[in-house]
Parts: sequence; structure tokens; C-alpha cells
Amino acid sequence: MRTSFIMAIAAVTTVATVAFAQMAPTKTGDSAKGKVLTNDKGMTLYVFDKDGGGKSACNGPCAGNWPPLMAAADAKPMGDYSVITRADGGKQWAYKGRPLYTWKNDKKPGDITGDGFLNGAWHIAQP
Repeated sequence: MRTSFIMAIAAVTTVATVAFAQMAPTKTGDSAKGKVLTNDKGMTLYVFDKDGGGKSACNGPCAGNWPPLMAAADAKPMGDYSVITRADGGKQWAYKGRPLYTWKNDKKPGDITGDGFLNGAWHIAQP
């Protein structure tokens, strides 16, 4: 009886973990420019005009300033979200084919200080 109970708990935990891992990787939040996609901490997400063809053009020092929204190695696409492979082999979430990033200078949820950065190449990601 005890073994069956433990196995049942293990099965429920596994299903819950898989379901959690497959949830949409972002949320929405409010900013001065309206709704934005955010990470799990409520920080604004951005897209970069130089990205294309399912690849990130923001690597090395760029990724230090614009941290990618990383995905687990086994993450699966869902709805408008896909997973791209970065130059370093890591996985990154993309929304409607556009890789997602945060901006190191945003300090609190709702900040959008990266919008328009680099001659307008960076934009808030909007749902």
C-alpha cells in the first residue's frame, strides 16, 4: 500500500513538472506604451531587428547587455512560441519567430528603457 502511494505521488509530480515546463514562457505586463511580453519576474522582453531566419544576432558582449530568454534543452514550441538554437548551442525562446531578450538597464517591471536602443533596432515585444 505504501509503495503504491509513493508511486502515485511520483507520477503526479512528474506530470505536474512536465505541464509546468510546457506552459507559455512569458506573461504580459503593462508599460507606458501599453501591453508588453514579460519574463517570469515581470521584466519587459524585447526583440532585435538584426535577428532573422530563426537565429539570434545578439551573441557575446551583446548577450551580456541583452540577456536572452533562455529555454530548457527539452523545451517544446507552443502556440506563438518557438525555440531557437543560439550560436553557443543554448536554447532561446522566440515569439512569432523573433528571439526574446531582457535589457540589463531595466530595473523594475514596466521599465522599457531599451525600447528604440541602437538607432531603433531594439523594440518592446508586444502580444
